[in-house]
Amino acid sequence: MPTYIRYLLFITLLWQATAFAQTADLPEDFEQIIPRGRIAAINEPQYVKAAEADIADNEWVLGVLINGQARVYSLTLLNSHEIVNDTIDSTAFAAVW
Repeated sequence: MPTYIRYLLFITLLWQATAFAQTADLPEDFEQIIPRGRIAAINEPQYVKAAEADIADNEWVLGVLINGQARVYSLTLLNSHEIVNDTIDSTAFAAVW
C-alpha cells in the first residue's frame, strides 16, 4: 500500500475517532477541563544526543524507528503536548500519546 494511502487512512480513522469522542455521551460526573484540540502540538521538535537527554532511567518513552533512524519522545513531555509532528528523511509522521 502506498505511503500516502496509509496517511489518508490514518487521518480518516483519527477524524472518525475524534468526531465520535466529541458526540459520545459522557458520564454525569465527567468534567472536561480543556476542550479537545486545545493542547498545542510540537511541530518543530529539537533533539539532543541520548547521553545529553534529561530523561530518568526509569521514565517511559515513545520510540519511533524509520529507515534505521530513531527518535525517542518523553511521555512526560507528551503528557503536556500529546502530539509531536515530525519527519525522518521524507517520511512525515505524528507521535501521539
